[in-house]
Amino acid sequence: MPSLIERIHQVELGNLAQFAHLCQQLDLPYFLMGGSLLGAIRHQGFIPWDDDVDVGLLRADYDRFLAAAPDLLAGSHYFLQTPTSDENYALSYAKLLDRNTYIEEKRNVNNARKGIFIDIFPLDRIPTDITAQREQLGKFQLLNTRILLQLRYHLVDNPLRKLQSPLKPEQVTAVNELKAQREAVMTQYQDDETLPQVKNLASQYAYDKEIYSVAELTDLTPVPFEQLTVQAPSQYDTILTRLYGDYHELPPENQQTEKHLDLVIMDNQLFTD
Repeated sequence: MPSLIERIHQVELGNLAQFAHLCQQLDLPYFLMGGSLLGAIRHQGFIPWDDDVDVGLLRADYDRFLAAAPDLLAGSHYFLQTPTSDENYALSYAKLLDRNTYIEEKRNVNNARKGIFIDIFPLDRIPTDITAQREQLGKFQLLNTRILLQLRYHLVDNPLRKLQSPLKPEQVTAVNELKAQREAVMTQYQDDETLPQVKNLASQYAYDKEIYSVAELTDLTPVPFEQLTVQAPSQYDTILTRLYGDYHELPPENQQTEKHLDLVIMDNQLFTD
């Protein structure tokens, strides 16, 4: 019988195939990122114990995707979750959710829509000056924290949370303004095409590790990912070495654990490990 992680992987492959198909329809270059890029190169698919998928688009392509994808997904069992499509969703990037599933995440309790997902990150131009970089990141993190707090994101569940009333219209309006301010900070250097570097500002990695040259993310190559063929940066060795050092070496066994999901409901069944 498939394990929980294997069930999650099968659904995520469907999400990834749908995302890649949409990008092909829209003629948008996308690329694997982070652990998904590592999995594609080291394992030709998922890292066996990893339970998420990360993809990225340069900001202009990301904005085009967000504008066009909802109509293309109409009538399907997929939902494009963004700060505007789900008023309870606090994160600064998009997710493609499978509507036929429900999940609960570890250390992430909130009222946003739930389903097995893949993460879709925008890559934004950043300044070359280190002080300006720190200023941009500081503003982003401050706004991000305020949004998370106002949308009641918690590390652990609290029975009293279910007694809270929904956000009032004025609270929704206020948090939407914060979301707009956050996006303005993320995109403040976007029009300066002389800037050679972009960054995933929502990255979990140290700041310098996930800075890319525009050239790194526009020179792409097809790579196998399980039974799919998807896009990855041609300079994946440089990128993965920057992120992980010797990325061919497996981590210690005690670190080979899934990070995100505690509970999954699919096919009218509840699954936990």
